[in-house]
Amino acid sequence: MSRPYDDFIHVSAPGGSSGSGVPGAYFANTDGKRIFTEGLIVNSIRTHHPKHHLTVHRASQCNLVAYADAHTKEVSYKSRDVDQLLIERAFIPPSRRYNDETGGVFVENVAFGCYDYTYQGITFLIYVVDGWDGTMMFSKNNYILLGPTKDGEDLTTEQKGAAQKSTDALIEACSNWEQELHDEVLVFDGGFWQKNKELWQNVQKASWDDVILDKEKKKSIIDDVIGFFDGEDRYTQFGVPWKRGVIFYGPPGNGKTISTKALIHDCSKRTSPAVETLYVKSFQSWQGPEASIRQIFLKARQMAPCLLIFEDIDSLVNVSVRSYFLNEVDGLESNHGILMIGSTNHLELLDPGIAKRPSRFDRKYLFDNPTTEERTLYCEYWRNKLRHNKMVEFPQIMCARIADITQNFSFAYMKEAFVAALLVIVAKGDEPKTFRYQRDELEGNLLWEVIQQQIKALREEMEEETVEGSRLDMVSTIGSELNAIQHNRNPWPMNISANTIPRYR
Repeated sequence: MSRPYDDFIHVSAPGGSSGSGVPGAYFANTDGKRIFTEGLIVNSIRTHHPKHHLTVHRASQCNLVAYADAHTKEVSYKSRDVDQLLIERAFIPPSRRYNDETGGVFVENVAFGCYDYTYQGITFLIYVVDGWDGTMMFSKNNYILLGPTKDGEDLTTEQKGAAQKSTDALIEACSNWEQELHDEVLVFDGGFWQKNKELWQNVQKASWDDVILDKEKKKSIIDDVIGFFDGEDRYTQFGVPWKRGVIFYGPPGNGKTISTKALIHDCSKRTSPAVETLYVKSFQSWQGPEASIRQIFLKARQMAPCLLIFEDIDSLVNVSVRSYFLNEVDGLESNHGILMIGSTNHLELLDPGIAKRPSRFDRKYLFDNPTTEERTLYCEYWRNKLRHNKMVEFPQIMCARIADITQNFSFAYMKEAFVAALLVIVAKGDEPKTFRYQRDELEGNLLWEVIQQQIKALREEMEEETVEGSRLDMVSTIGSELNAIQHNRNPWPMNISANTIPRYR
């Protein structure tokens, strides 16, 4: 049986004749017109296994081989017809070319397989068949068979019921395992949910120690989010829905993302209840944004209690999908156990139905450019990181001096100043130092000299961006006024009573 081969995929397939039995029927079918492979396989199974109880189940919802590989102590399987297996094998390169620890992985796809599969002491006969009929997206099925205890006997009605119960138990266990996240974050992009292990691994490095914020604000954020997942009983006691919405807003580069990462890390360590994270990148989809919003909230309700994150929510929720989104947020369906976090650099562009409605996003935290004290703390953070580095001298007095000359800098700009300065120092290498009489404690300090140059360059860059930003502010004002007109309200910004929506500055 000849097959076209992809240069990067090795396909294990039987040679010679198509064989007999169910494998023979499958491979014979692949040689000609294929209309409904499932019907052909079911007919062949009933012919060759007339005494068995048959259940057909979508393999996309239940990967029995992967489930067995992950539960080797409870589940085992063995190929019945090794010479009739059709397995597609492919190599997936590493996600990062440089310094990747895994070096890529090989994966296998079972296009046709027949297994003796043992679960809870019961041995099933299982066919895994990928039909690829037409343009069907999910064409792979599990055909799960359970025969009589004695050969030649017919299954009684009671035995058929017991067989179905045992089969359902296997399907349920496997499907629940598929549903769970295994050190992963669910990411919605392009109209689909995908499990992302790399993102989960990345947030495990996040720590509140790396977040420079006012202590009271940091504590309030942690208490709001972690306290929410601890407080189901309190919500029930007071008869209020167990759901919450939080908005992180402010100029870019001031800790919204790293704070979100730290919260994801904290939630990933919880076990009672376990809290998963769902991260939304975009509503764009081949089905349209409304379908994406529907999928997002259906999955969130299924995974609750969970953290549902909308990054740059002002760009996600535009006028065309606003009503649909708001109906999902607080419509007729329950969002029990869902805590939403929306981040935005431009609160004034956020629809008033989201920004001003307490029952939707009832907490707002401003991540503004750091104060002098916070800039000093950030310098102390870098001083601590560099304490063992022999190439730089970083006395404590330098922290206050750097804080003084970085007024209006965001944390991102301050980080850029440090990184750029250190790169310059690395490039200089072992240049000889010039020693002279010092009228200033920092005179002759290489780090101080270089970082001043970098701060000056960044300051000039900021001034250029300010000119461009003034043009964007005009557009923002027009947009906010249009939103206000649509809602028959005054243009944003507005004063919000502290008794209705707490705002932390």
